Amino acid sequence: MEPAFIPDDAYRRRLLAVVRLAMVPGVGSRTYHLLVARFGTPDGVFQASGEDLAGVPGVGPRLIRGLRQPPAVGEASAVLDECSRLGIDVLWEEHPRYPRLLREIPDPPPLLFVRGELKPEDELAIAVVGTRHASHYGLTMAERLGGGLARAGLTVVSGLARGIDAAAHRGALAAGGRTVAVLGSGVDNVYPPEHANLAQDILQQGALVSEFPPGAAPHGGRFPQRNRIISGMSLGTIVVEAGEKSGALITARHAMEQNREVFAVPGRADQLQARGCHRLLRDGAALVESPEDVLEHLGPLVRPVKAGDAVVRKPVELTLNPIERQILQVLDDDPVPIDRLIDATALSASQVLATLSVLEMRHLVRRVGGTMVQRF
Repeated sequence: MEPAFIPDDAYRRRLLAVVRLAMVPGVGSRTYHLLVARFGTPDGVFQASGEDLAGVPGVGPRLIRGLRQPPAVGEASAVLDECSRLGIDVLWEEHPRYPRLLREIPDPPPLLFVRGELKPEDELAIAVVGTRHASHYGLTMAERLGGGLARAGLTVVSGLARGIDAAAHRGALAAGGRTVAVLGSGVDNVYPPEHANLAQDILQQGALVSEFPPGAAPHGGRFPQRNRIISGMSLGTIVVEAGEKSGALITARHAMEQNREVFAVPGRADQLQARGCHRLLRDGAALVESPEDVLEHLGPLVRPVKAGDAVVRKPVELTLNPIERQILQVLDDDPVPIDRLIDATALSASQVLATLSVLEMRHLVRRVGGTMVQRF
């Protein structure tokens, strides 16, 4: 378990400045990052002259007036106090639990409001999205994929919407795995309302996440905006069913722009809900029929992730059996004699040699000089 993060007074002052800047009408994630990149800190933004502010792309006279008279410290403090009262964590770039994958996208949210708990293993995440008007086939596939990926050890990320999203969350929950819902409203204001019970179940095995503060109402413009967070928290995005104008295609486009994998589930040629997926497949998305397709396709992680007792470098390692996992965990970047591997695992020579052959075929290890082996 990670040590508890205990913020000090200096941290709270910096966080208050972030909240104040994010509260200025017209300051979205892109503008926030442009301003901070130009002036160094939110406080530096507040101290900038109108002339200097006007030099930032997208900053016009109305926004300059807002930046020159930002919300009071007391207003920002009230937001944090309300979050504390509701049990909502407020994460920003200095917080150790701010998702690393999300930090890497071009326009990460300055603030992330979280109910439940985000864990380090949530770096091993896959988004499953699709239409609200799903067919029986689509719902079945979404639940099957959500469950299979969760059983393998991946966190399933989706948007808590009707249809495919809800089925993916339910599949992960039924498998006893982790799932994260990204909302287009405040995390205390679940939408759609009939998913209130589903949201409560997610809190037991994951988290509700939003870039919008407590009390924020759902409206149309916020849902496309939150889609970049769904893809940004994930190694890849699976589109299960999507019409030609489905919001799921926006999530897929964000995934491409974020240099993440895009997967699509094929459907019937005459089915309207399949047209978006078929277009993605024509454009190069990876075809998915099972969770194994996803795990085999995902490449090496930028950095290893601890999942239970194992250190994972490639998501496909999550599918290994106990003996394969035992041997792989002994290996490192430096070549190891096979005899030493046999001693370290207390397995028979035949077991070790047979297992190494399997791991070699799966491109997880490689032989060096015939008698040595190393992790790929």
